[in-house]
This record gives sequence, C-alpha cells and structure tokens, in this order.
Amino acid sequence: MRYSLKQLAVFEAIAAMGSVSRAADHLALTQSATSMALSQLEKLLGRPLFERQGKQMQLTYWGAWLRPKARQLLFDAQQIEAGFDGQHIISGDIALIASQTAAEHLIPDLISIIDSDFPELRIDFTVKNTQKVIDSVRRYQHDLGIIEGRCDDSRLKQQVWCHDHLVVVAAKHHPYAQRDQVSLAQLEQAQWVLREPGAGTRHSFDSAIHGVIEDLDVRREYEQVPVLRTLVANSNYLSCLPYLDVEKWIEREELVALNVPELNMRRTLSFIWRADAADNPLRDCIIREAIRMTKARRREM
Repeated sequence: MRYSLKQLAVFEAIAAMGSVSRAADHLALTQSATSMALSQLEKLLGRPLFERQGKQMQLTYWGAWLRPKARQLLFDAQQIEAGFDGQHIISGDIALIASQTAAEHLIPDLISIIDSDFPELRIDFTVKNTQKVIDSVRRYQHDLGIIEGRCDDSRLKQQVWCHDHLVVVAAKHHPYAQRDQVSLAQLEQAQWVLREPGAGTRHSFDSAIHGVIEDLDVRREYEQVPVLRTLVANSNYLSCLPYLDVEKWIEREELVALNVPELNMRRTLSFIWRADAADNPLRDCIIREAIRMTKARRREM
C-alpha cells in the first residue's frame, strides 16, 4: 500500500475546510507539510484530487470519488485505536445537523440519552433550516442530518424518524379566533408572517396550499420561530408553525390554533445521510436511540 493514513487525513481535512491553510490549522501541521502530503498522495494515485481556484480547493471527479472511501478508512482507523485503548465500541465523533423543530423539541432529550448510555460518543451539533441541512450533508460537512418533510435528492438516503403537524395560529383577539372553522378564502384575505423559503415548515405549508390558495399576503419572513410567535400574538397576522412550537402558547391562551378542515399539514421528521457513505455504527446508534425514544414517548401518552 503506497499511501498513508496521514495523507488521507490531510486530503479529508482540505476537502472539509476548503483550503490548505485551514486544513493545516485543523490538523496542527505546517502549511508546507500539509501541501506536501497532498502532493505526495496525488502523485501516488496518479490523479489530481483538487482544482486550485486561488486559495480555495474544489474536489475533482476523482477527489469526490475518493472522499467517502477515505472517510471510511479514517473512521475504521479511529475505531481500531479506540478498541485497543479499551474504549466502548460506540466511541468517536459524529457531526449532526438538524432543523429547528427537531433541534428544540427532540434533540436535547436524545443527546441526554446518548450522553448517559454511550459516553464515548461525542456529537457535534448544528441547527439550520431544512434546505441548509440537506446542502450540508450533501457536501460532506455533516455525517447525519434531520429534516422536516421530504428530500428527493438521490445522493442522500432518508429514514423517517417520527411525525408531527403544522397549525395555523392567530392571536386570541384576531377576528378568526372565535370561528368554529376558517375557510381557504378567509386565509387568502389575511396577512401572514411565515418562516423563510428553504425552511421545512415553509415548504410543507406551501405544499399544503398549492393549487387551493392562489395569492397569499405574506408581510414578513423570518428564521426565528419566537419572532413569528410574538408578531402573531401582538398583531392581526396569521402564521403556520409546527404544533410543538406553539403548544405551550396555545395552552396559555396567548395563541389560538385555527380549525382549517381543508388543509392537511401532517409531515415527517427524517434522518438523512450520504448514499455513498459506508456503514457507520455511530450514525446507526443515534438513529436507533432516537426511534426508541419517540416510541417510548408515544406509549406514555
């Protein structure tokens, strides 16, 4: 075998960081040593792995082909070291990225379970909207993602975790709040504040009204759910949000969930990961424990 794990680690770091200098800092190597390791690897393999665009490094076709295989080799090497160090087999680092609903209402309890039962499994956790989660997993920036709704990208695998639903909410003083039910025509006449395009919540809502509401008066679009809740509670705006995000506000009668029989806004929360990723016991452990956690919650209800 002509190449070394160090050369593969340098290759992976450059692919992840996008530049030789940032990869050198990440690996605690000099920039010249990092450049030399990459040059040696490319010479040994007989193929260019990156296109140099100024200081930025973009994977070539061969670099993209190599990356998942290099990641698996590096992961296996870490597992070998962990095993001989006497650590638990489920040990190491995994990068998890999730959309807001899962991040706020499900992930904290999941991480608590992992910390208790698998203390050597370390989760690097990031929160973004669904489209950014998909982009990050596709670009190898995270090992595992959690999204709202569907993902049709053939480069990614998807596994349903659990279900939730969206509700249209209004302030208790809103004219629609006292109605037994609200029609689609009445929704079209209202003013709205919604999640930004790219958010899973927004995609699910847009899909639900597609073909039945032609023109929605959207006055504001924000990433932050607390901003939307407050705007609705203090004004005559409507919004559409996950029930988990407004449940306590509805119970305190600060918001009212409108009954809109013509809208079906049930959806899924799902795990996604690269289709070309090799077997990963850390990823499998997180998915298994997450499904076990939500099944236990349903039994308690």
